Amino acid sequence: MIVYDDLLATLRQNPKLAPWAEALPEQIEAGLNPARYGDLPGWLEALDQLPELKPSRVTLDTEVRVGEETDASAEQQSQLRQALERLIPWRKGPYWLYGLHLDTEWRSDWKWDRVHPYLAPLHNRLVLDVGCGNGYHCWRMLGEGAARVIGIDPSPRFVVQFEAIKRLIGGQPPVDVLPVGIEALPPNLGAFDTVFSMGVLYHRRSPMDHLRELKDALRPGGQLVLETLVIEGEQGAVLVPEGRYAKMNNVWFLPSGPSLVSWLRKCGFRNPRMVDFCPTTTEEQRSTHWMRFHSLAEFLDPDDPTRTAEGHPAPIRAVFVAEVP
Repeated sequence: MIVYDDLLATLRQNPKLAPWAEALPEQIEAGLNPARYGDLPGWLEALDQLPELKPSRVTLDTEVRVGEETDASAEQQSQLRQALERLIPWRKGPYWLYGLHLDTEWRSDWKWDRVHPYLAPLHNRLVLDVGCGNGYHCWRMLGEGAARVIGIDPSPRFVVQFEAIKRLIGGQPPVDVLPVGIEALPPNLGAFDTVFSMGVLYHRRSPMDHLRELKDALRPGGQLVLETLVIEGEQGAVLVPEGRYAKMNNVWFLPSGPSLVSWLRKCGFRNPRMVDFCPTTTEEQRSTHWMRFHSLAEFLDPDDPTRTAEGHPAPIRAVFVAEVP
């Protein structure tokens, strides 16, 4: 069982977030409903199999490292590995957990290194991470001094993975991942100092609606940090794949950088700008022991890695930042 009592108590103390606190228990129950997700009982059982450990150190600012190998016996390390393997695939990371290197599909630390220089200082800020996966970046945000981080992701496997890391850290760190999408937030919330949306926009059927939802969650003066797939091109250029893109069937819009800046401006953001532009490589996204399925290498044209398997331009990811007036 995953308990959110501390988060709910905190939300009730904030006038802007109190209405959401009243709706959240029902939203959480729906998001962790075993009738909808048949594998969920097994994932929750894996949580109960985690050994009880106390870390001698926790590092979140430069990496996510919990404990040392000497903090766990050989039996506990075996128990830890077995429990975490029941939650495969692990997509975001990496994590170092009591001597165990959890080498995830994505080098999410590389993305963080690209984003980090352009962040408004997160110290004492209330942060929302939309589509956060297993919460790797939520931990890095907490490591930057955020007062509280709330991640949202409708995938219960990712929520359970996050809970596993949280239990291994112990205590009550002010960070949570909720099994909901951005639609669960009340409209015109205006509560968060910083909102992240990384790897989400291209999965949305209506990108303009997503941008407006992000803006509505931010307080005046708050910062948006948006990371997404883009294409090369001038303002107005947009790729709308008719079929799959890199073997994904839920990719809708890939704008050029200038096009997305224009979209952000049209949605009412102040000073939108593209601050990073980076082709995705098979060193950053790849299969590992902890993600044993096909990854980027299998999604590209084997004879031309500058194209996807379908012939589209290969993935390029860009980072955008903007503020709310």
